[in-house]
Amino acid sequence: MMFRSPRSRLCRIFFAGLLFAGLLTACAGVPVQEMSDARQAVEAARQADARIYAPEELQAAENLLQRAEEALAEGYYRQAREDAEAAHERAVSAQSKSSQ
Repeated sequence: MMFRSPRSRLCRIFFAGLLFAGLLTACAGVPVQEMSDARQAVEAARQADARIYAPEELQAAENLLQRAEEALAEGYYRQAREDAEAAHERAVSAQSKSSQ
């Protein structure tokens, strides 16, 4: 049976904590890319005349983007990310319907 020193145990705990903190930070970070993707998709749908050909889809995308913006401003990053991703999907759908 091998004895481990208290120091090696502390090092393992420290590095496990660092790894855990890094994972939390990655998951809870500001959703910059998701927000950018959603904004671009909504703008592309507008440019494709989605207001005429897919007004419900575009309105839903705009509403979701607005919710994402509000969540982002209040620091609710997970909610902002989810709403931005949903806005992106709806905007892409609106653009697709407009292009048919």
